[in-house]
Amino acid sequence: MKTLLRPLPLLLAAFASVAVAAPPRKAAAPLPSDSVYQLTLPLTDQDGRRADWRTRRGKPQLVSMFYTSCQYICPLIVDSAQAIDRNLTPAQKQRLGVLLISMDPGRDTPAALKAVAARRRLDTARWTLASPPPTEVRAVAGVLGIRYRPLADGEFNHTSALVLLDADGRVLARTERMGARPDPDFIAAVRRATTP
Repeated sequence: MKTLLRPLPLLLAAFASVAVAAPPRKAAAPLPSDSVYQLTLPLTDQDGRRADWRTRRGKPQLVSMFYTSCQYICPLIVDSAQAIDRNLTPAQKQRLGVLLISMDPGRDTPAALKAVAARRRLDTARWTLASPPPTEVRAVAGVLGIRYRPLADGEFNHTSALVLLDADGRVLARTERMGARPDPDFIAAVRRATTP
């Protein structure tokens, strides 16, 4: 019996020293041709983290454009997104990301974005406020179908819209109805996108 037990530590050592190859990583499926993620878009969020928006792939997203110094329509955009959130179950909320992209990256620093998130009590585990490079604002506005124009006083004239993207970045729904009473058809689309 002792002779059988002696080689056991040697066998265990031999097994421990064998490197087990990790299974090959599955390559990500190519993006659909109508995905907004076809656009390379580096964003800097309210915490100063920089990442391309394609890292949001895999989860439906509620997306809009805004700027932090806006006193008029942009607060309504946030109100509208919050109202939609209130109409979702906790499980649906966990399956939805919310992304607000600045059209004024020169002034919308991480500190300015963080101040809005704190003032509006946004759950930054799910809500991201972010600025693109100034040279990319027009491109992202174009793929989201948001029109904007800088004004002489530093304000912006812009479309107020919420856009629902599927997990691959395709536009599922869009609403320009803002305020505390959200568009019921849009809410229904968000619920469908976030229900397994």
